[in-house]
Amino acid sequence: MLEPLLGSINAERVLLFMLTREQGYASEIAKFFNTDLYGVQKQLNKLEAGGVLISYKAGKTVLFQFNPRYAFLKELRPLLDKALTYYPQDEQDRLRFVRRRPRRDDTDGTAGTVPYEP
Repeated sequence: MLEPLLGSINAERVLLFMLTREQGYASEIAKFFNTDLYGVQKQLNKLEAGGVLISYKAGKTVLFQFNPRYAFLKELRPLLDKALTYYPQDEQDRLRFVRRRPRRDDTDGTAGTVPYEP
């Protein structure tokens, strides 16, 4: 939906992931969308350089999240919310379920998840 505006499908994916999950790291995002890690890393770095995202380290992992000081964050969130409504329902559902703790004997796939609500 926003690829023509953002210039890359991976930029759209990264932003939607950040919108629904609040934070993430490159390999997590690439795995979620079944896409190339390099493309996701490139977009994360571009968005960080542009001030849209910020990063911090948690152990050896570099986590990214929206920069709360980004001048257009208030306008960006509703745009991303609107774009998300045009995704297939199954993909919306996958994006909205956030796993909060590691899997342990999770047979039905719902343990540790909470739905995203805008």
